Amino acid sequence: MKQWLNWRTLLLLIAIAIVTGTIYYSKYISNKLALEERKKVTLLLDATTSMLTSADASFALEISKSNTDIPIILTDEKDSILDTRNIDTAKVTADKHYLQTLLAHFKEDNEPLIWRNPLDSTQKNRYYYGPSELAKEVKYYPIIQLAIAALFIIITVIAQRTRYRSTQNQVWAGLAKETAHQLGTPVSSLKGWVEVLRDNPQTQAMAAEIDKDVNRLELISDRFGKIGSQPKLEEINIITQIGSMMDYIKKRAGINVNFSLSHNATDSEIIALISPPLFDWVIENLLKNALDAMEGKGNITVAIEDKAAQIIIDVADTGKGISKTNVAKIFNPGFTTKKRGWGLGLTLTKRIINQYHNGNIFVKQSEAGKGTTFRIILNK
Repeated sequence: MKQWLNWRTLLLLIAIAIVTGTIYYSKYISNKLALEERKKVTLLLDATTSMLTSADASFALEISKSNTDIPIILTDEKDSILDTRNIDTAKVTADKHYLQTLLAHFKEDNEPLIWRNPLDSTQKNRYYYGPSELAKEVKYYPIIQLAIAALFIIITVIAQRTRYRSTQNQVWAGLAKETAHQLGTPVSSLKGWVEVLRDNPQTQAMAAEIDKDVNRLELISDRFGKIGSQPKLEEINIITQIGSMMDYIKKRAGINVNFSLSHNATDSEIIALISPPLFDWVIENLLKNALDAMEGKGNITVAIEDKAAQIIIDVADTGKGISKTNVAKIFNPGFTTKKRGWGLGLTLTKRIINQYHNGNIFVKQSEAGKGTTFRIILNK
């Protein structure tokens, strides 16, 4: 992960350096081009003067004709438009305000050049001009390149994140399936010993209790075995499913912890499409985390709300809460605030809800000393 971040950072810095260099160079070229265009317009004014005063105005006429790329609007001293050069006549015809709007833009772009009529000292015309097509292309080139570079970075980052997640998923699936495989052999052996104990009247009660733990191990093995493969979803009454898991946890919670389950169903039935073993794992993880947060005393409330397109499940406790800095990290692999813990419970919980049930899970609210509420959203 650290190497990937360093590689991504290096790529980002290189892209920024390239774009920054291009922007500065393009700005330099744009400024240079702007000076050249002003010289061209100045030369046009000189050519106009020459045509009026020189006996041989052929050269000045050629200069005047050659200036065909810079749009110019000629006005009098009061900015009344007298003539235009290199302006799209189709646009002028289509919009009667087009020239006035263009003139306003030219005023913002460049200072006008003043032309004095050598034959009439009272006549002073103004030449307003805008950027040529080449100048426009140079001006917008850095923006286009910046967009391309940004797109390149986004595609690269998405590709790397997809690859990283794919690798992470493979690791998770491999670890889970290997755990299920390793549990299989001792569980099978234990079931055989349970049968032996049942044959002896003196150990039948013991065998019954051991059998419960063996069944529990089988359930855990089945859960791990389903990680990495798409589980079969079934239509289940989620009220009953959650209630059963709450009863299981309640027996192990102590007398100082109060459990309550509420819902908005009139017939005590809310049907959801879930994988029962994996969904039980989610509720079990949330309830156990709530117990740890309350340290043996408090209230755990589960509220189920059936809506038109979603089923919302809130699991709330009155524990010590989660700090704001940790809320964003609690679903990250390996993150835990417990002295004994691997930080995998909530990571698996999020994976089960998001990936296998096409839902979402997040911390709805948490306040230090008052408790935490997790919200699960299942789409119908």
